[in-house]
Amino acid sequence: MNSTDIIPADLSTESGPMTSLRKTSLVGGGLYLLTFISIPTLALYQGIHEPNFILGTGPDTPVIIGVILELVVALAGIGTAIVLYPVLRKQNEGMAIGLIGSRVLEASTMFAGVAFLLSVVALRQNGAGADALIIGQTQVAMYDRMFLVGQSFMPAINDLLLGFLLYHSRLVPRGLSLVGIVGGILLITGDVCILFGLIEQHAPSTGLFAIAVALFEFSLGVWLLAKGMNASTLKENQLVSM
Repeated sequence: MNSTDIIPADLSTESGPMTSLRKTSLVGGGLYLLTFISIPTLALYQGIHEPNFILGTGPDTPVIIGVILELVVALAGIGTAIVLYPVLRKQNEGMAIGLIGSRVLEASTMFAGVAFLLSVVALRQNGAGADALIIGQTQVAMYDRMFLVGQSFMPAINDLLLGFLLYHSRLVPRGLSLVGIVGGILLITGDVCILFGLIEQHAPSTGLFAIAVALFEFSLGVWLLAKGMNASTLKENQLVSM
């Protein structure tokens, strides 16, 4: 039997699959790099963490910009899972759907988190006064906890799912996939330590738990843009599943 008789039509020619897979890689890589635009929020949100923020003066622009950046990242995160889904489902459809679900949940918590920040800004703009200090501080504390879930724990789950999918499919180098798996485990460990009060959420050392995840997602974005996914392994995986 000729090999072209058993290879699906969209994978039987060189031009078709490479063009389609390359486009997927470019869009996915671009979206992964786009998720890093929220890094400046670490500086933009410094003011809102001041205990007397709502009594202070000055522009609220830094917080508003940070909120916009987070919303963009939330949508880009969903986009990464949706764009890669047609390829990843050929490896394990259940895990690929799970990745979309976890990305949507991550984005939902991010939307909820920025709602807390916008509420604090509204208190300040409306001149709520000293009587609303506790409310404002509570809203910021709620954002921090929501951040722990939405932008720390959920990304760890995302990278565990994606790391396993990429490792078994060999669509990218397995060493890169392992960084995602190890990074997810480390980040979950850090989140548990924060929940039990073993480390402070905003302590400089806390960021060490997130380095591997950040490295994985940035490197994956660069790899997808520069190299793309391995089309030959995609063909092999489909042939084996037949």
